[in-house]
Amino acid sequence: MDLAYLAEWANLLIRWLHLITGIAWIGTSFYFIGLDNQLDPPRDGNPLVKGEQWSIHGGGFYHKQKYANAPASLPEKLHWFKWEAYWTWISGFSLFMLIYWGQANTYLVDPAVMDLSPGVAVAISAAMLVAGWVVYDLACRSKWGENEALLSAFGVGLLVVAAFAACHIFSGRGAFLQIGAMTGTIMVANVAMVIIPGQRKMVAAMQAGQVPDAKYGRWGKQRSVHNTYLTLPVLFLMISPHYPMTWGAEWNWVVLLAITLAGALVRQFFVQRQFGRNPVALPAAAAVVIGIMAFVLMPARTPAGMAAPAFAEVQAITAARCATCHAARPTQEGFAEAPKGVRLDEPGQIRRWAQSIRQQVATEAMPPGNLTEITAEERASLIAWVAAGAPRE
Repeated sequence: MDLAYLAEWANLLIRWLHLITGIAWIGTSFYFIGLDNQLDPPRDGNPLVKGEQWSIHGGGFYHKQKYANAPASLPEKLHWFKWEAYWTWISGFSLFMLIYWGQANTYLVDPAVMDLSPGVAVAISAAMLVAGWVVYDLACRSKWGENEALLSAFGVGLLVVAAFAACHIFSGRGAFLQIGAMTGTIMVANVAMVIIPGQRKMVAAMQAGQVPDAKYGRWGKQRSVHNTYLTLPVLFLMISPHYPMTWGAEWNWVVLLAITLAGALVRQFFVQRQFGRNPVALPAAAAVVIGIMAFVLMPARTPAGMAAPAFAEVQAITAARCATCHAARPTQEGFAEAPKGVRLDEPGQIRRWAQSIRQQVATEAMPPGNLTEITAEERASLIAWVAAGAPRE
């Protein structure tokens, strides 16, 4: 049985599961944050109720109430929200292990960044996942956790350090996914290690005839709010492998931080809208950040006076540097078929994918980790050929 072929199916099914459960978790998170932000004072004046909301959806009316701490008695049935988060992380981490740990030499390590063995790279990656959660959690439980502005500043500082370190240890693509995995781990640990245990203690207290400690509600709300602001940045990091102009940039850690900031600004806009405000400056600022990134990352033009190489030279370069993976039958270990269906083993296919070739070689995204040792001169030749219209002669 071809292991590379089986790995492709595992990749597909785990990724599909990750998308399904991620949509469920994000949808639940957005819904409850929006609900919290739109509660009205209870009409009946019940002192136990913090707020309520009437809504209509799917042809019916709903009446929701949130208690300041706990109701007078525990209902017979409680709906818990946890498995969406757990399975999003389980599937995402499985995918991360399958691709970035299982093929670390291809996707996680770039000798031009840091010449690591696959084992050492995986060990550093695992250590960063654990350290990210431990440092963040300790900060939340410290005195800093009582000052949200100070805690937010610390969180931004932690992200800056992590992004800088990852982009100077791993390949650009690997670094972005490493930060995504680290952030996702923090988010699910918030659920598994803080929110759900706190809720269990609240339920246990009521079952024992006691008033639940209000601190568990405060802690759970704090971590939920943190999670909602991390959501859009994590979504960007999830899709970043498809956009090498971001992680392939020389200052890729700055790009990561800038787009993360843009995502947080957009999320803040939606949160403010839930309070009835319309701070258009937030999405406008996000658009400016993205616009600046797009301008700065614009690929350089072909050097003036550089003539387009003959197509035979282009074929020779792609055969030696690209077609080990991008072929009907890849020879590179770990590839059962051409990535994304891009084949560069025939003249017609080379010309078909000319613009993609330019983007990939200009950003130095391909070959991954420069496995095939393409030279700067060969990259320039391919760029010049595409700029000339990808001639067949």
